[in-house]
Amino acid sequence: MTEERLLFPSPEWIAKFKELLDQNEAYKEAAKTWEGDFVFEVQADGALIKEPVRFYLDLWHGECREARMARPDDDPEFIYSGPYESWKLLFAGEIGPIRGLMSRKFKLGGRGSMAKIMRATKAAAELVATAARVPTRFLDE
Repeated sequence: MTEERLLFPSPEWIAKFKELLDQNEAYKEAAKTWEGDFVFEVQADGALIKEPVRFYLDLWHGECREARMARPDDDPEFIYSGPYESWKLLFAGEIGPIRGLMSRKFKLGGRGSMAKIMRATKAAAELVATAARVPTRFLDE
C-alpha cells in the first residue's frame, strides 16, 4: 500500500514535514547552532494560488519547535518566498534553496541577514531534502 500524498501547502503537509524533520539526524547535526524562525510563502499568481499561502517554522538547535500555517501577526526572522512553480522545482531537486535565492526564483525577506543564511547552507539543504521526502500532491496535478 502506498502512502497518501498530501496537498502542498496544507496543514497536513506541514505536520508530516515536521514529523520527518524531527527524525532527520543529518538536519539535527547541520542545524545544531541555528536559532531562528521562518515563514515560507507560496506567492499568489492569480490563477492557481489566489492569495499567498504561508507556513511557519520555529527552528532551534536542530529541532523544529513548531510547524503550522502562518498567522497574519507572525513576525519571523526570515521570509522565504517564491512562486508555486519554484517550490515544485525546489522539491524536485532541480534547484537548491540558496541557488534559488541567487537565481531570483525565491526572495528572502524579514529582518534576518543573508550572511546568517549562508552560514547554514547544509541545514537549508537538509530542510529541502526533508520536504522532498513528504509524499506530496501539488495543486495542478
